[in-house]
Amino acid sequence: MKTFTAIAKRDPDTKFYVGYVPGFPGAHSQGETLDELQENLREVIEMLLEDDDLVFETEFVGIQQIVVQ
Repeated sequence: MKTFTAIAKRDPDTKFYVGYVPGFPGAHSQGETLDELQENLREVIEMLLEDDDLVFETEFVGIQQIVVQ
């Protein structure tokens, strides 16, 4: 079992949730709900993991909040 961190946001025009896994080329999807987005991302990741030449470009470290006044 592997765990991946996805970034999700809501598109203001389409109202769809859009998500991607940082550093994982091709690991992106969308869905009308967060549950649908998660399932779609899971399917994409499973498909991409079948590739023997898979290379991660970066390692996700975390999220920071930046305060600007």
